[in-house]
Amino acid sequence: MRILIVDDDEDILLAAKMFLKKHAKEVVIESNPKKIPFLLNQSRYDVILLDMNFTEDTTSGKEGFYWLEQILTQDPQAVVVMITAFGDVEMAVKALKIGATDFVLKPWQNEKLLATIMAAAKLKASYNQVETLQKTNQQLIEATSTSGDIIGESKAIQKVLQMIEKVAKTDANVLILGENGTGKELIARAIHRQSVRAKETYVGVDMGAISDSLFESELFGHKKGAFTDAKEDRMGRFELAHKGTLFLDEIGNLPLTHQAKLLAVLQNRQVTPVGGNKSTAIDIRLICATNLNIHQAVAEGEFRQDLLYRINTVELYLPPLRERIGDIPILAKHFLAKYAKKYHRNTPKLADSALKFLESYTFPGNVRELEHALERAMIMSDGDYLEQEDFQFLTVQKAPALTIQLDNNTMNLDEIEKDMIQKAVDKHNGNISKAAKELGLTRASLYRRLEKYGL
Repeated sequence: MRILIVDDDEDILLAAKMFLKKHAKEVVIESNPKKIPFLLNQSRYDVILLDMNFTEDTTSGKEGFYWLEQILTQDPQAVVVMITAFGDVEMAVKALKIGATDFVLKPWQNEKLLATIMAAAKLKASYNQVETLQKTNQQLIEATSTSGDIIGESKAIQKVLQMIEKVAKTDANVLILGENGTGKELIARAIHRQSVRAKETYVGVDMGAISDSLFESELFGHKKGAFTDAKEDRMGRFELAHKGTLFLDEIGNLPLTHQAKLLAVLQNRQVTPVGGNKSTAIDIRLICATNLNIHQAVAEGEFRQDLLYRINTVELYLPPLRERIGDIPILAKHFLAKYAKKYHRNTPKLADSALKFLESYTFPGNVRELEHALERAMIMSDGDYLEQEDFQFLTVQKAPALTIQLDNNTMNLDEIEKDMIQKAVDKHNGNISKAAKELGLTRASLYRRLEKYGL
């Protein structure tokens, strides 16, 4: 923690520095407020302690107000704690309205001063977290503005692109439907990138990877001490996405109890952190996605119809790769160029036989499986062309469940596991929660395996 203290009383400066240097990485003191702009240009501070009155005007507080406004103009996210005498509380309250975070009365009690500074530092940490997310989001936007665009010329994908263009201009909630590996998150990012919220934060959440016990904490935040591991206040994903876009992936697998809590937040447009009693208003653009037949889940009582109404103002269907076979050559060219750059080699070409084979394959793992197949084929091949035999691994016969041939060393645990997972997912029509339960896995573990095997 880095602290800047500005006060024209040398005794106060020295006393504060002697006490606070035990609790901070650096304490910078300054008696001349005119040096504030220079100090802010030189470094960033977690907390700034600013006196209300200086020698030019020792009673009105005008100097304090002036320098507070100067600090906030130079750094709008600066966390400023005003130092004021006991009789100037009214002026301190005015400073809070201008933008100060808090105030301390002098002479202060060290414990009270430290508590105020620590609370202010936590607020600054939250600002930094949001700023980092915004910068990361902007970098992602820049990085994907060309190479990350949705690729394809088929009628099916062109229809999706037309819908994205229409819906992105609005603030409507969007539900993206599609099988695993079709690129639902890519669509969500495209909608955000083309929306009026493009410069704000994009926060993506894999609902299947969040354990039931941490659902509320992850989405709505928590207060220090709310549960055993809650060692400090933490903002939830809804607050982090404030003014921006929140993407909830695999929302169809949420238990009904969590669906009710999510619905309440969407209806009230505010969140209350776990262990807290104060609600915070949220302003987000919501995009959800699922690989389930969500309408069938509603009919079977596994998904709340009122929640579905909330999240699918616009419903966007993302077709599987087998419905857009004409895009395979374009996608293949894109992925081969991508991995040629990654592995520092010339971009191989697809032989006609290889292309025909890929176009005839069903790709149950969709675009994600195609990408993984091309990467693997490139790694294993040394030639300038990828031939049909370079993709034979896609059609290797899967070993029967729980059948392991030990006598001739043909045991392949990965193939067995992949087959079992595929059968469990198919059996439960893509319901990840039910498939995970049958396999004895957590949803997060199952998702990792689905990613591993391109399912």
